[in-house]
Amino acid sequence: MIICKSAAELDYMREAGRIVAETHRVLQKAIQPDITTKELDQIAEDFIRSQGAIPSFKGYNGFPGSICASVNDELVHGIPGQRKLNEGDIISIDIGAQYKGYHGDSAWTYGVGTITETASKLLEVTERSLFAGLAEAKPDARLYTISNAIQRCAENEGFSIVREYVGHGIGAELHEEPQIPNYGIAGHGPRLRPGMVLAIEPMVNVGERYVRTLQDNWTVVTVDGTLCAHFEHTIAITQDGFEILTLPGA
Repeated sequence: MIICKSAAELDYMREAGRIVAETHRVLQKAIQPDITTKELDQIAEDFIRSQGAIPSFKGYNGFPGSICASVNDELVHGIPGQRKLNEGDIISIDIGAQYKGYHGDSAWTYGVGTITETASKLLEVTERSLFAGLAEAKPDARLYTISNAIQRCAENEGFSIVREYVGHGIGAELHEEPQIPNYGIAGHGPRLRPGMVLAIEPMVNVGERYVRTLQDNWTVVTVDGTLCAHFEHTIAITQDGFEILTLPGA
Protein backbone atom coordinates (compact mmCIF):
# COMPACT_ATOMS: atom_id res chain seq x y z
CA MET A 1 0.00 0.00 0.00
CA ILE A 2 1.28 3.47 -0.93
CA ILE A 3 0.84 5.87 2.00
CA CYS A 4 -0.18 9.47 1.34
CA LYS A 5 1.25 11.83 3.94
CA SER A 6 -0.69 14.43 5.92
CA ALA A 7 0.28 18.11 5.97
CA ALA A 8 1.87 17.64 9.40
CA GLU A 9 3.87 14.64 8.23
CA LEU A 10 5.07 16.57 5.19
CA ASP A 11 6.32 19.35 7.46
CA TYR A 12 8.45 16.84 9.37
CA MET A 13 9.73 15.42 6.09
CA ARG A 14 10.63 18.87 4.78
CA GLU A 15 12.81 19.36 7.84
CA ALA A 16 14.36 15.91 7.46
CA GLY A 17 15.03 16.70 3.82
CA ARG A 18 16.56 20.07 4.62
CA ILE A 19 18.93 18.43 7.08
CA VAL A 20 19.97 15.88 4.46
CA ALA A 21 20.57 18.62 1.89
CA GLU A 22 22.56 20.75 4.33
CA THR A 23 24.67 17.69 5.19
CA HIS A 24 25.46 17.27 1.51
CA ARG A 25 26.51 20.91 1.37
CA VAL A 26 28.83 20.43 4.35
CA LEU A 27 30.38 17.27 2.88
CA GLN A 28 30.86 18.80 -0.56
CA LYS A 29 33.15 21.39 1.01
CA ALA A 30 35.09 18.65 2.83
CA ILE A 31 35.66 16.40 -0.21
CA GLN A 32 39.29 16.66 -1.28
CA PRO A 33 42.26 14.38 -1.93
CA ASP A 34 43.55 12.48 1.15
CA ILE A 35 40.38 12.74 3.24
CA THR A 36 39.08 9.33 4.27
CA THR A 37 35.52 8.15 3.79
CA LYS A 38 35.40 7.56 7.55
CA GLU A 39 36.23 11.20 8.18
CA LEU A 40 33.39 12.22 5.84
CA ASP A 41 31.08 9.85 7.72
CA GLN A 42 31.96 11.47 11.06
CA ILE A 43 31.42 14.97 9.67
CA ALA A 44 28.00 13.90 8.41
CA GLU A 45 26.94 12.22 11.65
CA ASP A 46 28.02 15.18 13.76
CA PHE A 47 26.11 17.62 11.57
CA ILE A 48 22.93 15.52 11.39
CA ARG A 49 22.85 15.15 15.17
CA SER A 50 23.53 18.86 15.63
CA GLN A 51 20.28 19.50 13.75
CA GLY A 52 18.18 17.43 16.14
CA ALA A 53 18.02 14.43 13.80
CA ILE A 54 19.63 11.00 13.69
CA PRO A 55 21.34 9.27 10.75
CA SER A 56 18.79 7.00 9.06
CA PHE A 57 21.35 4.52 7.81
CA LYS A 58 23.38 3.88 10.95
CA GLY A 59 22.46 0.43 12.19
CA TYR A 60 19.87 -0.05 9.44
CA ASN A 61 19.91 -3.82 8.84
CA GLY A 62 23.32 -3.72 10.52
CA PHE A 63 24.91 -1.06 8.29
CA PRO A 64 27.83 0.44 10.27
CA GLY A 65 28.03 3.93 8.77
CA SER A 66 26.00 7.11 8.91
CA ILE A 67 26.42 7.62 5.16
CA CYS A 68 27.04 5.35 2.20
CA ALA A 69 30.32 6.36 0.57
CA SER A 70 30.88 4.63 -2.78
CA VAL A 71 34.01 5.43 -4.82
CA ASN A 72 34.55 5.04 -8.59
CA ASP A 73 33.22 1.58 -9.56
CA GLU A 74 31.29 1.30 -6.28
CA LEU A 75 27.64 2.02 -7.00
CA VAL A 76 25.88 2.02 -3.63
CA HIS A 77 26.20 0.93 0.01
CA GLY A 78 29.92 1.65 0.32
CA ILE A 79 30.99 1.35 3.97
CA PRO A 80 32.96 4.35 5.27
CA GLY A 81 36.47 3.41 6.31
CA GLN A 82 40.16 4.26 5.99
CA ARG A 83 40.12 4.62 2.20
CA LYS A 84 41.58 7.96 1.17
CA LEU A 85 40.16 9.86 -1.76
CA ASN A 86 42.52 10.58 -4.65
CA GLU A 87 42.58 13.35 -7.23
CA GLY A 88 40.32 12.28 -10.09
CA ASP A 89 38.09 9.96 -8.06
CA ILE A 90 34.33 10.26 -8.03
CA ILE A 91 32.38 9.50 -4.85
CA SER A 92 28.67 8.83 -4.47
CA ILE A 93 27.42 9.89 -1.06
CA ASP A 94 23.98 8.71 0.07
CA ILE A 95 22.60 10.44 3.17
CA GLY A 96 19.49 9.80 5.23
CA ALA A 97 18.23 11.69 8.27
CA GLN A 98 15.32 10.91 10.58
CA TYR A 99 13.59 13.90 12.14
CA LYS A 100 10.75 13.37 14.63
CA GLY A 101 10.16 9.91 13.21
CA TYR A 102 10.25 10.80 9.50
CA HIS A 103 13.03 10.31 6.96
CA GLY A 104 14.69 12.30 4.21
CA ASP A 105 17.00 10.63 1.69
CA SER A 106 19.27 12.03 -1.01
CA ALA A 107 22.36 10.87 -2.90
CA TRP A 108 24.80 12.87 -5.00
CA THR A 109 27.99 11.98 -6.85
CA TYR A 110 30.94 14.35 -6.56
CA GLY A 111 34.24 14.69 -8.35
CA VAL A 112 37.44 14.84 -6.32
CA GLY A 113 39.55 17.61 -7.80
CA THR A 114 39.88 17.38 -11.59
CA ILE A 115 38.06 14.37 -13.06
CA THR A 116 38.13 12.80 -16.52
CA GLU A 117 35.87 13.83 -19.36
CA THR A 118 34.09 10.47 -19.14
CA ALA A 119 33.47 10.88 -15.41
CA SER A 120 32.24 14.42 -15.91
CA LYS A 121 29.79 13.32 -18.59
CA LEU A 122 28.58 10.45 -16.39
CA LEU A 123 27.78 12.84 -13.54
CA GLU A 124 26.07 15.32 -15.84
CA VAL A 125 23.92 12.68 -17.55
CA THR A 126 22.95 10.91 -14.32
CA GLU A 127 21.88 14.17 -12.72
CA ARG A 128 20.01 15.10 -15.88
CA SER A 129 18.24 11.74 -15.86
CA LEU A 130 17.05 12.42 -12.32
CA PHE A 131 15.45 15.68 -13.36
CA ALA A 132 14.03 14.10 -16.53
CA GLY A 133 12.23 11.67 -14.26
CA LEU A 134 11.09 14.38 -11.87
CA ALA A 135 9.56 16.31 -14.78
CA GLU A 136 7.04 13.47 -15.14
CA ALA A 137 5.99 13.54 -11.46
CA LYS A 138 2.47 14.92 -11.22
CA PRO A 139 -0.98 13.82 -10.00
CA ASP A 140 -2.64 11.09 -12.10
CA ALA A 141 0.61 10.28 -13.93
CA ARG A 142 1.72 6.65 -13.92
CA LEU A 143 4.80 5.84 -11.87
CA TYR A 144 6.72 4.07 -14.62
CA THR A 145 6.51 7.15 -16.83
CA ILE A 146 9.11 8.56 -14.41
CA SER A 147 11.12 5.35 -14.78
CA ASN A 148 10.96 5.51 -18.57
CA ALA A 149 12.14 9.13 -18.70
CA ILE A 150 15.17 8.26 -16.54
CA GLN A 151 16.01 5.26 -18.72
CA ARG A 152 15.74 7.15 -22.01
CA CYS A 153 17.89 10.03 -20.79
CA ALA A 154 20.74 7.75 -19.65
CA GLU A 155 20.62 5.22 -22.46
CA ASN A 156 20.41 7.87 -25.17
CA GLU A 157 23.88 8.97 -24.03
CA GLY A 158 25.27 5.42 -24.26
CA PHE A 159 25.20 4.65 -20.53
CA SER A 160 23.52 1.73 -18.75
CA ILE A 161 20.75 1.68 -16.15
CA VAL A 162 21.25 -0.62 -13.16
CA ARG A 163 18.16 -2.79 -12.68
CA GLU A 164 18.83 -4.55 -9.38
CA TYR A 165 18.41 -1.42 -7.25
CA VAL A 166 15.48 0.98 -7.32
CA GLY A 167 13.97 4.06 -5.77
CA HIS A 168 11.24 3.79 -3.16
CA GLY A 169 8.52 5.37 -1.15
CA ILE A 170 9.62 6.97 2.10
CA GLY A 171 8.06 8.35 5.27
CA ALA A 172 7.95 6.94 8.78
CA GLU A 173 9.89 4.03 7.28
CA LEU A 174 13.06 4.57 5.29
CA HIS A 175 11.80 2.21 2.59
CA GLU A 176 8.09 2.09 1.81
CA GLU A 177 5.98 1.15 -1.19
CA PRO A 178 6.20 1.66 -4.09
CA GLN A 179 9.43 0.40 -5.57
CA ILE A 180 10.55 2.77 -8.34
CA PRO A 181 12.73 1.19 -11.05
CA ASN A 182 14.88 3.40 -13.26
CA TYR A 183 13.56 1.67 -16.38
CA GLY A 184 10.06 0.86 -17.54
CA ILE A 185 7.18 1.46 -19.91
CA ALA A 186 5.60 4.91 -19.89
CA GLY A 187 1.94 4.93 -18.94
CA HIS A 188 2.23 1.92 -16.65
CA GLY A 189 2.47 1.48 -12.88
CA PRO A 190 0.54 2.94 -9.94
CA ARG A 191 -1.19 6.27 -10.44
CA LEU A 192 0.41 9.14 -8.52
CA ARG A 193 -1.65 11.01 -5.92
CA PRO A 194 -0.99 14.18 -3.90
CA GLY A 195 0.71 13.35 -0.61
CA MET A 196 2.77 10.47 -1.95
CA VAL A 197 6.45 10.88 -1.07
CA LEU A 198 9.01 9.20 -3.31
CA ALA A 199 12.79 8.81 -3.37
CA ILE A 200 13.74 8.93 -7.04
CA GLU A 201 17.31 7.70 -7.59
CA PRO A 202 18.91 6.92 -10.95
CA MET A 203 21.92 4.58 -10.79
CA VAL A 204 23.94 4.67 -14.00
CA ASN A 205 27.02 2.82 -15.26
CA VAL A 206 29.51 3.86 -17.95
CA GLY A 207 29.80 0.25 -19.11
CA GLU A 208 27.41 -2.67 -18.89
CA ARG A 209 24.52 -2.56 -16.41
CA TYR A 210 25.60 -5.56 -14.34
CA VAL A 211 26.64 -5.22 -10.68
CA ARG A 212 27.73 -7.52 -7.88
CA THR A 213 28.05 -7.32 -4.09
CA LEU A 214 31.47 -7.56 -2.42
CA GLN A 215 32.31 -9.94 0.42
CA ASP A 216 31.41 -7.30 3.01
CA ASN A 217 27.79 -8.04 1.98
CA TRP A 218 27.14 -4.34 1.42
CA THR A 219 29.29 -2.66 -1.22
CA VAL A 220 27.84 -2.97 -4.73
CA VAL A 221 30.30 -2.59 -7.63
CA THR A 222 30.08 -2.74 -11.41
CA VAL A 223 30.99 -6.17 -12.76
CA ASP A 224 33.17 -4.69 -15.51
CA GLY A 225 34.93 -2.22 -13.20
CA THR A 226 33.65 0.88 -14.98
CA LEU A 227 32.58 4.08 -13.27
CA CYS A 228 29.05 4.55 -11.96
CA ALA A 229 26.99 7.37 -10.46
CA HIS A 230 24.01 7.78 -8.15
CA PHE A 231 21.77 10.84 -7.79
CA GLU A 232 18.64 11.01 -5.62
CA HIS A 233 16.03 13.44 -4.37
CA THR A 234 13.07 12.89 -2.07
CA ILE A 235 9.93 14.50 -3.54
CA ALA A 236 6.31 14.93 -2.55
CA ILE A 237 3.54 14.80 -5.14
CA THR A 238 1.48 18.01 -4.90
CA GLN A 239 -1.84 19.10 -6.38
CA ASP A 240 -0.15 20.41 -9.51
CA GLY A 241 3.25 18.68 -9.70
CA PHE A 242 5.94 17.89 -7.18
CA GLU A 243 8.01 19.47 -4.41
CA ILE A 244 11.66 18.54 -3.81
CA LEU A 245 11.99 17.97 -0.08
CA THR A 246 15.78 17.47 -0.07
CA LEU A 247 16.82 21.02 -0.84
CA PRO A 248 19.00 23.17 1.46
CA GLY A 249 17.46 26.05 3.36
CA ALA A 250 17.78 29.63 2.22
